[in-house]
Amino acid sequence: MLQLHNIQKTYQQPDGQPVQILDVPEYSLESGEQAVMIGPSGCGKTTLLHIIAGITRPDSGIVMLDGIELTRYSEAARDRIRADKLGYVFQTFNLLPGFSALENVMLGMTFGPGKSDKSRAVRLLDRVGLSHRLGNKPNALSVGEQQRVAVARALANKPSVLLADEPTANVDPKNQKQVVDLIRETCQEEKIALLMVTHSMEVADQFKRVDRLEEINHVVARARVEATS
Repeated sequence: MLQLHNIQKTYQQPDGQPVQILDVPEYSLESGEQAVMIGPSGCGKTTLLHIIAGITRPDSGIVMLDGIELTRYSEAARDRIRADKLGYVFQTFNLLPGFSALENVMLGMTFGPGKSDKSRAVRLLDRVGLSHRLGNKPNALSVGEQQRVAVARALANKPSVLLADEPTANVDPKNQKQVVDLIRETCQEEKIALLMVTHSMEVADQFKRVDRLEEINHVVARARVEATS
C-alpha cells in the first residue's frame, strides 16, 4: 500500500548552509496495517509525513502509494491523488473557521473523486461523539472537539491510507486514548492503512507495530554516532 525507497531531503539554513533532514532507504506499510512512528521533536517526523502525502517533494527517492508513484507527478496531480487516496490528521487541525463542524467534514469530501455525502459526514461526527455539535463552528468547540472534527474530515473520503501527525498533542491526557482508539477502530473497520507519528510512549504502547524514526532515518543515526565518537 505504501512504499518508500531512498528518500532524501535537505533544507537550506538562513546562512545558506545545507542541513540534511531525511535519509530513509526503505519503509513500507501494508494494506490495512497500523503502525506508529516515534521519535523526538526535530528528527523529521512531520517532514516525512509531508513527503508521503505529496505536500513536499523529496530531493530524490520514490514514494509508492497504492501502486502509484507519487513522486513523479506535478504538484497539482499530487494534490488530486492525495484527495483520492490519503486522509491527513494535522497537528494544528486546519479547520476552516467560517464553516460548521458538518461543513468542514463535507468540504473535505469535495476534493475527492466522489460526491459529498452528508449522511456519511453525520455518521462520522456521531462516531466521534459530536452529533450534538454539527452546526458549531471551530471557535465554539473545545480543542479536543476540534481534533475530533479533524479526524472525521480525514476519514470522509474513505482513504486508502490515513496519516496522523501527533493527533493527541493538543488533547488533554484523559482523552488521548479515546482519540487514538477512535482513529484505530475506524481504520480497522474500513480497512484503512494507518501511520501515526508521536513522541508519546503512552500513545505508542497502544500499537503492536512501533517504528523508531531514528532507526529508519539514517541522518539521525549518523548524528548519534558522531555525538558519541
